[in-house]
Amino acid sequence: MLEINGISTYYGNIQALHDVSLKINEGEIITLIGANGAGKTTTLLSVSGIVQPKSGEILFKGEPIHRMKPDKIVKMGICQVPEGRHIFPYLTVSENLDLGAFLRKDREGIKKDLEQVYDLFPRLAERRHQQGGTLSGGEQQMLAISRALMARPRLLLLDEPSLGLAPLIVQQIFEIIRKIKEESGTTIFLVEQNANLALKVADRGYVMETGRVTMEDKASNLLSNEDVKKAYLGI
Repeated sequence: MLEINGISTYYGNIQALHDVSLKINEGEIITLIGANGAGKTTTLLSVSGIVQPKSGEILFKGEPIHRMKPDKIVKMGICQVPEGRHIFPYLTVSENLDLGAFLRKDREGIKKDLEQVYDLFPRLAERRHQQGGTLSGGEQQMLAISRALMARPRLLLLDEPSLGLAPLIVQQIFEIIRKIKEESGTTIFLVEQNANLALKVADRGYVMETGRVTMEDKASNLLSNEDVKKAYLGI
């Protein structure tokens, strides 16, 4: 579904990604793990068009997207849940979800997806008339994921969904990530510092260090890899 071929991305004169390549097959959960500043978020931003790579290419369903604007990429079926959630705090839960479906015209489909989102996150259904900024951190993360799902993405990009959340809420979020894949077949590209949980939910994983992909394997193999255990799992 997605191919990243040798991209190098810069912020001004500072190179953030060095010849990064990876691929994601339809229906997979792929995780990209690594330390702070490794380039994980920049990889997602390169896919979603927020930053454009200086070299290399990104293909979605065989079509180049690395020179497209973000709104065109969303229309193609790629949607990102950003690090830090970035919901609209003064809009209600319902209004935030409406904005997720802004580019869609199929009213019946939107209505059906809204019901599915509320089934997936009953807490949001209870708070549908509440301003987003008054929700707890966990509820805001649920809202950010739901807003992205309202775009009906074929590829969902998740950037650090566990950041700043209590352990119990983190477990709930990861269960929901698994459920999204199982129930909707949505392909998921997960960037996450909690390597243990990320590798447990993913099919395959990549390890990134200082802007370079240094390892790739089945998630189960990375979980048992001694170098990964030592560097990222605290074992």
